[in-house]
Amino acid sequence: MSRISSIAVLLAILAFDADAASARAEDSPDGGRIAQRLLDTLRETNGVPGMAAAVWRDGRIIWDGASGQRDLASGAPVTRDTLFRLASVSKVFTVAAVARLAEQGRIDLDAPVQRQLPWLGANWPAITPRQLAAHVSGLPHYQPVDATRGSRRYATGRDAVAIFAGRDLLSPPGTAYSYSSWGYTLLGAMVEQAAGRSFPDHVAAEVAPGLAIRADATDSGDAHAARAYGFDQGRVIEAPRHDYSYTWGGGGLGGTASAVAAFGGRMIDGRVVRPESFDAMLVPVRLADGNLAGEDGYSVGFGWRIGVDSDGAAFVHHNGVTLGARSTIGLWRGERTAVSLLSNASWVSRMEPTAQMIAAPFRAVPAGLVSAPCPRGARRYSGTFGDSAVAGVVRFRLEQGLCIGIAEQHPAMRAYFGTAPQRTDAALTIVGLDARGGLARAGLVNPFGIADLRAQADGSFAADVTATRRLVLRFDQPGR
Repeated sequence: MSRISSIAVLLAILAFDADAASARAEDSPDGGRIAQRLLDTLRETNGVPGMAAAVWRDGRIIWDGASGQRDLASGAPVTRDTLFRLASVSKVFTVAAVARLAEQGRIDLDAPVQRQLPWLGANWPAITPRQLAAHVSGLPHYQPVDATRGSRRYATGRDAVAIFAGRDLLSPPGTAYSYSSWGYTLLGAMVEQAAGRSFPDHVAAEVAPGLAIRADATDSGDAHAARAYGFDQGRVIEAPRHDYSYTWGGGGLGGTASAVAAFGGRMIDGRVVRPESFDAMLVPVRLADGNLAGEDGYSVGFGWRIGVDSDGAAFVHHNGVTLGARSTIGLWRGERTAVSLLSNASWVSRMEPTAQMIAAPFRAVPAGLVSAPCPRGARRYSGTFGDSAVAGVVRFRLEQGLCIGIAEQHPAMRAYFGTAPQRTDAALTIVGLDARGGLARAGLVNPFGIADLRAQADGSFAADVTATRRLVLRFDQPGR
């Protein structure tokens, strides 16, 4: 970290202390206030221009948050109506469209795609829609030859399929998991064939009617569409124009955070496909050798990623990343709760744990939390970050009833986070989730997202910042 950055962090901590005297512990924030604090802090920490999130529960959107700017040039803010690129979150709309058409007898999930698309003409073994949805068809993902794929408009899904129809499969169908957006281009073409209209039009009319879900509008001039950004060594840059007509079904849709969360809620409520169809979509797919299809700790069903959250509750989700977008949708079907998180830049992140923390203020408090007071007297922390010993300055205060802490990054943290292109030098922020000011559980906001920080029985606090980096902290408390 440069001397200037170190001074900036120290000034932020000093300003934080100066503000502490005006905080009112008697203000008891509701879930929306906590979620908004988490969202705003995340955006400030990672430098993403604009973000939005929403939580659906029991039939309605109960919180809809917006933060930052949708357009840096004009200064236009993100609002509840801002349309973001959904990237691969588009895939859950695609599998819903396919499953709905299957219910109507217009697509056969287990019949070869070649039989259902007579024009395909590809020299492949038989591939089924079910295999395409689970990424076990053997079709490749984008390859170097596809580098300019967003430079032209494709009139139909059939035209887009021609891009890869002559390529070899990576493996025999059903034998290996290999993520493929081209497979979803093919599913989108099947939807168009069965429905008799364009894929985006069919999704808007039949899969997400009344919701702000449509073809990506980023470069269309739509007044509600967010601009697309990226990063170059921490500096925000505008992403080049990109046409997603080559894969509407794989990553070409756009929408608002509330529309994405509401779609998840409709899936839970059986309003998109029948409950028994959704049951079948959430059955993990097995490969020919009996192993489950999937990676990174989740298995894959009919498009959805199937796993559990940090407390073992069943959680299904899908993430997305593309030029100018990072996105996720997650469902706790048993709790009738859905969450979405969207952003207008591509950044290195842990999206599903971050979305889970955004939704945490609206869910039941997990059992077994260790009670811990806000360590307002602490001035330093010590502990471990992965295998590295860490220590640094920390300050806590009560802010509208919440325990809030700011901790400077140790060099080991800066080195780890610094591998990402987005801003990575911001101090870590600890946002307690207890409206009474305790610190049994908190969101640890860091450059890669929001980690679940929890008090431990030995007096320490721990969070899995990434799958390979656990942070354990102890806060000194003079006089104790």
